[in-house]
Amino acid sequence: MRRQCELLGLGRANWSDPPAEARADTVVLMRAIDQQYTQTPFYGSRRMTGYLDGRGYVVNRKRVQRLMRIMGVAGVAPGPHTSRPHPTHALYPYLLRDVVVERPNQVWCTDVTYSPMPRGFMFLVAILDWYRRAVLAWVVSNTQDTTFCLQALEQAFRQGCPEIVNSDQGCQCTSAAFTTMVEPAGVRSSMDGRGRVCDNIFIERLWRTVKYEHISLQDYRSGWDLERGLTTEFHCYNTARPPQALGDRTPEQVHFEYPGDTGYYVYARSQSLLIFLMQWP
Repeated sequence: MRRQCELLGLGRANWSDPPAEARADTVVLMRAIDQQYTQTPFYGSRRMTGYLDGRGYVVNRKRVQRLMRIMGVAGVAPGPHTSRPHPTHALYPYLLRDVVVERPNQVWCTDVTYSPMPRGFMFLVAILDWYRRAVLAWVVSNTQDTTFCLQALEQAFRQGCPEIVNSDQGCQCTSAAFTTMVEPAGVRSSMDGRGRVCDNIFIERLWRTVKYEHISLQDYRSGWDLERGLTTEFHCYNTARPPQALGDRTPEQVHFEYPGDTGYYVYARSQSLLIFLMQWP
């Protein structure tokens, strides 16, 4: 291995073995945590450990804490060190307090969530328009790097430009690559307060809907199956599922009813493999 690194001009310390696959019992445990967290997002590691013990799982709290940290979930109640942004990334204030959202593309929000798989897990990022409650773009990935968040943002920018983009303090959204892509477009960055899950409540509600009404009811065997299923789910979410907050109208209907709105409406699938595009007349 040392000789191969010398031939390639790589430092030996920069070479690492591929990460080991998640153990089967770990995947089962993470699925149980995810399903219960979807129903009770106020469960922290202590209550989640008690719940798992009651279901017959042999697990201690430290393991539950580690798995919840990997999954990116935490109890919604504020607590010490519930969010640890990258120490060198810039943070932005929360700009949406007492703001009245009254038009499309005024505020977008984004977040990353976790989806369990038979072998390992996938991560899902989505961008939501606050006024229309419409999913503008989404991407799935098997890693938590910044690339898939940038892909979702690029897809969303194809249909318009918001005034504000709100996110949490995760390292993906505070990275220089993400903020550099947002700021030149004249968009202001807004970030949730630490431990303030309600600051981004609309996309948290989206995650509950997607997991409780779709992912938890399916048995996806691969990332491609998850991707195909989410393509149908988000298309139905935008076109056939009328939220009460929109007066029982779908996000699509709200989009076309708003006076003066121009452009087109994109329902984007991850990796840009399939796009449902509806042009204005």
